[in-house]
Amino acid sequence: MATFIERVPFQDAEIAVLRHSTEIAEDLISNHYRISTSEWKRYRYDIQSLKDLREEEITDEAFAQIHRYSTSPHQRLRGGERGDYFKICLQDHVIRRAIERDAHILLLPLTAYIITHELIHVVRFARFLQRFDSTGVEQENEEKRVHAITFHLLHNCQIKGMPEVLHAFKDCRTMETFLGSSP
Repeated sequence: MATFIERVPFQDAEIAVLRHSTEIAEDLISNHYRISTSEWKRYRYDIQSLKDLREEEITDEAFAQIHRYSTSPHQRLRGGERGDYFKICLQDHVIRRAIERDAHILLLPLTAYIITHELIHVVRFARFLQRFDSTGVEQENEEKRVHAITFHLLHNCQIKGMPEVLHAFKDCRTMETFLGSSP
């Protein structure tokens, strides 16, 4: 029998935490991959929480989904220029459930972990270090690589609760699902 999960979107205070988590993640990844502020523009991505997701972008099984679209609905490209656009779809209700289940897990370190992890994927896809539409075995190997990079970037972060998050997800194999779509 399936368990019903109430899909309650994050409120303004939680969205502010997501913004802070995104700043942390972008800073860490910028340093690791040597990405300048202006270079971030070439990585076509957006991070959305539950209230801004379409039904097909929602799951009850993962903290996030990455959808790949042929272009961003908000981006005007020159002529016939095409480029992958990655939408990181945060699953507020799944994240909230993890926090409620484990009192040692706090929102800021958990979302910093999730967003760092997802943005590493985006950078790796955009730099062609990993194919988005890979096989199950390749995806599992990619998850191991991205978890190792995520751990490396966050293990010295002075964020209250980060050691607990890193410990809780040290053996985690799946953080998200990948879905390709058209605009």
